[in-house]
Amino acid sequence: MIRNNPALRRLRERATTRGVALGVAAVLIATGASLLPLVTDGDGADDGLAAPADRSSAPAPRTSAGQKRQQGKEADEKWDGRVRILGDGSTSYTGPQPGQLKPERLKAGQRPPQFVVFSWDGALEGDDRLFSRFRRVARESGAHMTFFLTGIYLLPQEKKNLYRPPQHGTGAAAISYPTREHIRTTLDQLGKAWKEGHEIGSHFNGHFCGAKGGGDWSTAEWTSEIDQFYSFVQNWKTNTGFTDLDPLPFDPTREVTGGRAPCLEGQKTLIPASKPFGWRYDASSSGDFQIWPSKKNGVWDLPLQMLPFPGKDFQVLSMDFNYLYNQSQGLTDGDPAKYATWRAQTRDSYLAGFERVFHGSRAPMFVGNHFENWNGGIYMDAVEDVMRNVCPRKEVRCVSFRELTDWLDAQNPEVLARWRALDPAQPADWSSAGR
Repeated sequence: MIRNNPALRRLRERATTRGVALGVAAVLIATGASLLPLVTDGDGADDGLAAPADRSSAPAPRTSAGQKRQQGKEADEKWDGRVRILGDGSTSYTGPQPGQLKPERLKAGQRPPQFVVFSWDGALEGDDRLFSRFRRVARESGAHMTFFLTGIYLLPQEKKNLYRPPQHGTGAAAISYPTREHIRTTLDQLGKAWKEGHEIGSHFNGHFCGAKGGGDWSTAEWTSEIDQFYSFVQNWKTNTGFTDLDPLPFDPTREVTGGRAPCLEGQKTLIPASKPFGWRYDASSSGDFQIWPSKKNGVWDLPLQMLPFPGKDFQVLSMDFNYLYNQSQGLTDGDPAKYATWRAQTRDSYLAGFERVFHGSRAPMFVGNHFENWNGGIYMDAVEDVMRNVCPRKEVRCVSFRELTDWLDAQNPEVLARWRALDPAQPADWSSAGR
């Protein structure tokens, strides 16, 4: 069992001190959606959809968040086919999200799929068009992904005073505000991604790390940060003045069910803040082995994972920045003569982690990335290679975090608990899977 394995314990310690680098703000980019005829329906109250809260002042009580999500689920089941414009026209309700994995409990003797979740922090569509690129890769590979949107990527620089970050001055941010053109392209990509079955999650707003960052924030401060994230998504039309763009085709108060904190900091106080919003998972843990997920305080904990690092005697967290940290000591423009070697090393590390659980415990595999061309874009190329390699395989499902949590919730908790004790390379006794 993993908790009693001294060798694995030593690997964990070595990975934590040598292979894991947490932190670094990355500026990321995204785009929106074109809708068919729209039907304005006020605030949607008559179909069980609550009007977006006024988030310009103190946060409103959220004791009914779980009830609102249940109402939203019921609305999906009896959707009448009408598109409903919400709030100032920035968002809309267009029915249940297309193409979602149908969660079913495994039958006795049935082996679970090998789930792989590719996720992106920031989700900005910049001049390099990486958001569009990976939407295309996903279509061609049969994959769904999770895009963790940074809220201020929908807020123009000239409106930055609308952002009031915890423990920092009004309008402050550790990342750059987007150009107006990048807000437009990001809105376009967000809408198209949702229609293709991808998940939109939260990467919060100002990307603060270290002192006065998320690790120092109280639950009340995280609540404010989440509240403002929703406000920026729900009010982008008011904040940008764009009148020629269609609404996003989804209601973020229902569709956003989890997030990843910048630099993986602050989970302890973040989870209690996220629960009243109806969030079902958190991807902000500082990392763990490739084991079956468990819940913290009633919320699924979905951490980055330690993967074999070819040519090294330690493991590395499954995110592009951690490869960068170990290969070029954090420099984003390291020695070009080593790019090909580093690219292959990164790809082979992801594939080694995949093969270990695919032939072993079948624990879901999590990969985190940024839309960045660090070290000549080698990390983007490595992830694309891995997606094209593993996602089309039989018994593999490349899904979003939301789809995974739906599936986990449908399983027998006692069976998941038994699988959680497996070493990553250790197959389970699948004969008891559905019991």
